Amino acid sequence: MPTKRERDYYRMGFQDGRKFEREDFEESDRGIDRFTSRRFPPEGARGLSTIKPRKRKLSAWNKYVKANSNKPRFRYRNGKLNLKKMGVAFRKTPAGRKKK
Repeated sequence: MPTKRERDYYRMGFQDGRKFEREDFEESDRGIDRFTSRRFPPEGARGLSTIKPRKRKLSAWNKYVKANSNKPRFRYRNGKLNLKKMGVAFRKTPAGRKKK
């Protein structure tokens, strides 16, 4: 059971967070970014919201699975992939034999 002091600390922290959120919301309405102290880009402009993160390159295993997942020799009759058989076949390829 928390003591009275702990409850007061919790309440004060909660109120500070709400106050911070409210101030941040009011500043964003005016177009000011609180943390970088610069204005948001205008609507329709190419800005941070339109930048997409780069995708990682596929590993050799991922490339192999992507290329061979539809081949019937790696498929069970119910449609699932036989990853064990695929792994054995991958290790026989030059990319699978390569060690880091």
